[in-house]
Amino acid sequence: MTTNADWISRSLAHVWHPCTQMRDHEAGGALPLVPIASAEGVWLTDFDGKRYIDAVSSWWTNIFGHRNPRIVERVKAQLDRLDHVLLGGFSHQPVVELSERLVRIAPKSAGSEALTRCFYADNGSSAIEVALKMSAHYWRNVGQPGKTRFIALDNAYHGETLGALGVSGEGMYRDAYSPLMQPPIVVPSPDCFDRTPGESWEDYTRRRFRLMEETLAKHAHEVAAVIVEPLVQCAGGMRMYHPIYLKLLRDACTRHGVHYIADEIAVGFGRTGRMFANEWSQTTPDFLCLSKGLTGGTLPLAVTMTTNTVYEAFYADYAAQRAFLHSHSYTGNPLACAAALGALDLFEQEDWTARNRITSAGIWGLMGELATHRNVIDLRQQGMILAVEIARNPRKREAYPASERRGLRVYRHGLEHGVLLRPLGNVIYLMPPYVIDDDALVQMCRVAIDGIHAATRD
Repeated sequence: MTTNADWISRSLAHVWHPCTQMRDHEAGGALPLVPIASAEGVWLTDFDGKRYIDAVSSWWTNIFGHRNPRIVERVKAQLDRLDHVLLGGFSHQPVVELSERLVRIAPKSAGSEALTRCFYADNGSSAIEVALKMSAHYWRNVGQPGKTRFIALDNAYHGETLGALGVSGEGMYRDAYSPLMQPPIVVPSPDCFDRTPGESWEDYTRRRFRLMEETLAKHAHEVAAVIVEPLVQCAGGMRMYHPIYLKLLRDACTRHGVHYIADEIAVGFGRTGRMFANEWSQTTPDFLCLSKGLTGGTLPLAVTMTTNTVYEAFYADYAAQRAFLHSHSYTGNPLACAAALGALDLFEQEDWTARNRITSAGIWGLMGELATHRNVIDLRQQGMILAVEIARNPRKREAYPASERRGLRVYRHGLEHGVLLRPLGNVIYLMPPYVIDDDALVQMCRVAIDGIHAATRD
């Protein structure tokens, strides 16, 4: 029988792990490698039999728990019929049914065109690439080829492919590759962490939107689209802002003749407390990018939804050379589409919005004691996302130096006590599967709180 040590050794010999300095994984390193043998619900189990609560939904994907029976059933049934077929020139039942259902549930608002077209990819970064290319190509097809630039928020993160990274904020993800990318026009984020004492989230967000309005007025002639992560800048430290920004942005983009791209890859499918984050502001974007929770965290799949107006700009005789010649080998894979249909079945079978309201209130109640912690500078929540930001001196807004790796101390504490936490620098966040029960919820929160106490003890 193999052990953790066996699999760690074999993994380190050949596997280059993502988003990691590999030296940290080696013996005695700061990040112990954890090989997982099996999973069920919110639990991961390693080869030595130790269990961990997946408090981050395996990078925010696993909304209904690991190996959810309904999703597994859908995938198994599909595997008996069709594993894969190219989507170029062919179609199949799962991709058609999934597209129909996504169109039905996509965010809708009065005065905005509905999202009626679905273009598939394999991952979130690729969905962003599709939206960026499709937006710029649209303007070219309608006779405005000069509209090739993009407006993005600072502290943004939209993925690791060059186009997606190009509209992400400056920092460790992007800096090494900046010579390869066209820089976006960057507008300061509406992140409410920086609001003045006594200022409401809405007032601060409205005030920050003036910077976007000014930028659009100046650059609309050369801008194809504005891209934002609605409500929560996840990889940017779970920084949050008020929904009014999305309403103001939708109106401004329409007035200035610029597309609005909503990156709901991390926040879609109930994570913010509604099915889609844009529902909080009753807005419909021109492009909606979805992935992660789309399949319940079972298989990789992404979709870029857009309007019939965009679609029609590419619809022409072959000789016009207006087609969108973008493809991926596994676009619309039947097994992944079947998993997504299983996830949508689960949303239809139970009111997860109501259930998540109870769960998120429970998380807030359990974590509330940290509001008075001497090293907690901010405790914030949006739906099923709760973030705790720690600092050396909150009163003076003095952060812990990144070199001290305080978040890493919380991560290690979590592993020791059976909870997978993966802090973002000095931000410790909880983003568990929706199926977490009360006992696991209490354990997750207690371990996170104790880990923060341990990490801030000088």
